[in-house]
Amino acid sequence: MLSADDGFEAIAREWMRTKAKWSPATRDKAIWLFETYALPWIGKRPIRSLTPPEMLVLLRRPESLGKLETAQRLKQRCGQVFRYAIGTGRGDRDPTADLRGVLTTAHVRHHASLTRTEAVGELMRAIDSFTGHISTRCALLLSALTFVRPGELRSWEWNEINVDGDEWRIPPGKMKMGTPYIVPLSRQARAVLDEIRPVTGEAGTCSPSLRGPSRPVSENTINAALRRMSYVTNQMTAHGFRSMASTLLKEEGFNGDWIERQLAHCEKDCVRAAYNYARYLPERRKMMQAWADLPDSLRLGATVIPFHRGAVQK
Repeated sequence: MLSADDGFEAIAREWMRTKAKWSPATRDKAIWLFETYALPWIGKRPIRSLTPPEMLVLLRRPESLGKLETAQRLKQRCGQVFRYAIGTGRGDRDPTADLRGVLTTAHVRHHASLTRTEAVGELMRAIDSFTGHISTRCALLLSALTFVRPGELRSWEWNEINVDGDEWRIPPGKMKMGTPYIVPLSRQARAVLDEIRPVTGEAGTCSPSLRGPSRPVSENTINAALRRMSYVTNQMTAHGFRSMASTLLKEEGFNGDWIERQLAHCEKDCVRAAYNYARYLPERRKMMQAWADLPDSLRLGATVIPFHRGAVQK
């Protein structure tokens, strides 16, 4: 008789416990993926008994809902569990390996973004005249000024800002790649924080929900605000603030390494990246202030980017 440890769920959870270097976000997403799309159907099954046709039926469920990336990720995670079972002597083969090319491939989507200076000026004027809740307007401004990922903005807490108020230090557990991250705060970003502070107090989140200052802004709030300002999905998205900053900074000659570091794009060696998170910090601080000066000028109708060329050396 097989022991309980030979079931797919037991082995999947054991495998996840071996991933000590995973960030909490990565672990939570893997648990959610298994608990939503796998364990209700195959969790109690002996792992040796699962066949390619059965796994295809499992993977077709998210695929049939249009969740193509989820189906592919589920296949990847299940394959990792099967290979772990083989390595620990409780499995014979990976049935997902026979399903290569069977699932519909999700096309890579590029986040819509505004990259012409005239369009950026119009966007900033729209945000300036936004009549919605103050927390939403501040979230829009901070998205533009910091160009962090939307999830990082949502989880921003006051205690992550340094004593001088000029740096936001995000702990590794909140980052996509699990490495520390520093966001230099421009004068304009600090002014936005001063505006929202009376609403939130200095405990909890810097990006509060409309439902109360103790809860973070919802995932769809920024995108909904952009739609309210008449920007459709193929024009601008919450994630598009990153592309907007990256494109214009590169066009103006800022060092590509500074930009990539500020975008928190992890190096191939993420262990090295964890130690280098403060690299180029003096240069990035100047770059972030130069970037923050752009919306002020474009909002007032400038057509030439007022970057200080002394900060642009490659």
